[in-house]
Amino acid sequence: MRKWKCSVCGYVYDENKEGVLFEELPADWTCPQCGAPKSAFKVIEGEGTTRKGKTNVAEKIVDQLVAYGVKRVYGIPGDSNLPLTDAIRKNANIDLVLTRHEQAAAFMASAHAKLTGEIGVCISIAGPGATNLITGIVDAATDRAPVLALLGQVPEVFLGSESLQEIPEVDIFKTFCVYAEQLSAAGQALKIVNLAIKKAYSSPGPSALSLPTDVLVEPLDEAIWPPKAHFFKPDLRPGEAVKDAAELIAQSKRPVLFAGWGSRDCGPELLEFARHIGAPIATTSRAKGIVPESDELVLGVLGSIGNRFAPQIVAQSDLIIILGSGFRQRNLVPDIDIIQVDIDATRVGKTFPVNIGIVGDAHRVIEMLNEVAKPKKMDPEFLESIRSADKKYKDLLHQDTQKTQIPIHPGAVIQALKKKAANNAIICSDVGDHTYWFYKRFVCDQHQTFLCANMAGMGFGIPAAVACQFAQPDRQVIAITGDGGFGMAGMEFMTAVYNKLPITAIVFNDGKLKNIKKEQESYGYPEYRVSFTNPNLAEMANSSGAIGFRVSDPKKLESALTEALSSSKPAIVEVLVAPDIYIKAVRR
Repeated sequence: MRKWKCSVCGYVYDENKEGVLFEELPADWTCPQCGAPKSAFKVIEGEGTTRKGKTNVAEKIVDQLVAYGVKRVYGIPGDSNLPLTDAIRKNANIDLVLTRHEQAAAFMASAHAKLTGEIGVCISIAGPGATNLITGIVDAATDRAPVLALLGQVPEVFLGSESLQEIPEVDIFKTFCVYAEQLSAAGQALKIVNLAIKKAYSSPGPSALSLPTDVLVEPLDEAIWPPKAHFFKPDLRPGEAVKDAAELIAQSKRPVLFAGWGSRDCGPELLEFARHIGAPIATTSRAKGIVPESDELVLGVLGSIGNRFAPQIVAQSDLIIILGSGFRQRNLVPDIDIIQVDIDATRVGKTFPVNIGIVGDAHRVIEMLNEVAKPKKMDPEFLESIRSADKKYKDLLHQDTQKTQIPIHPGAVIQALKKKAANNAIICSDVGDHTYWFYKRFVCDQHQTFLCANMAGMGFGIPAAVACQFAQPDRQVIAITGDGGFGMAGMEFMTAVYNKLPITAIVFNDGKLKNIKKEQESYGYPEYRVSFTNPNLAEMANSSGAIGFRVSDPKKLESALTEALSSSKPAIVEVLVAPDIYIKAVRR
């Protein structure tokens, strides 16, 4: 007599107790607990029993993630991922961070990857849980962040039968992921987990694994794959192209450096190179803060949400050197010579012709150019133009500090934050009119900044701050969001409260989707359906065990920021800002 176990729900059919051999049951017999068909049952005891493993597939997947250094997974447990979440529970080296929404879980995984360069992991159930991940996963895809999405799936024996919450996960996710695959057998598990991680790092971008629950509970004793033996990062050191670039730099009179996300880890070397060849530096929005923006040579962000004076300086140049960026803002620069450096060959010369294309890691290329490029002094007239633009920019910032109107001027909020934020704070910006004010008017020193750059998805700010505080608990982490973005993902502030993460959320409350109003106006449409009412967010924070401040008087803004930023608790600073004062995009 034998015992048979349902691989879907775990129900055990004991032939001795039931008095009927399992194989003699009718073909249409189903599990009395979950309704799974006979084919979902496997022998676990008695004659003919297959060897029972000490660990199952889900546990091995989690062990493999731990081997890659994964410390936390963001998401929500549910029926179709319970074997995996239970495996996380059993492993002392990894934790599940419970979020309030799967979109936020994916944003957190993406933000973790952007901050650390290490893979971020999120998890969902099948059906609506998986579809909720999509916005955050697409953020990782377009911002090239290594992320792994673990998608719960209905049991394999139910696939194709229109089961509850069954969707074609692989078909959906492969349209924007660098890798998407379904786990179909225990022996496949470690192979596809390792491949998914390798693909996420090498492209980089998100990978997705569809994981049927009945396969997750199958026994698996295979040893995990040691990453040192299977995972290798590219090391590209181009030679001749760098020499050609050095010659073109020597011929130029007014070169400009344009640094993107690929240069994020080489700020000191970038500044050294700028001084070496006498060139100012502009950055993409994603790279804001990689070099101190208070430095005379740093122009700030070049782009639609950037410093309005930066395009004026670039317009006077005769060579732009693009470092680690695909550079979409070609309309902001004149028709001049271009050198472009990117680790992805498909992005070099992708949308416009370049004189010299270099496929390589921006950090290494900058080091090589520092060695081979001849030193140059900056053209005196060019330097004077830079200094004049810098003075005009500082005058704008000073004017913002003098704004004392009620409701509060958005620029005054940014300058108060600059005064009170720690120099090395991590600042996560949501999407809205406040994004423009921050990227145009906040001068970064050692600050790190993050946003949902290419997708521009609202709801990024709070989840990103949660992930960054988890990853770097000793640093000050600030989320800047509008009331529209907060309305989409504000409940993730409660995730910070539950986990005792002292993030500070600064909410621009104007009762309006002001950026949409701005867009309606620019296209000649009347304002329509962009206004709403908000609760008192400060009271919400206080009632949850956090601290909250509602600021309507600009004279009280700095004191509220000081108290919030120095607190050991999560904090909300809700600022009632003027609904009709906004800032426009930069145009050439």
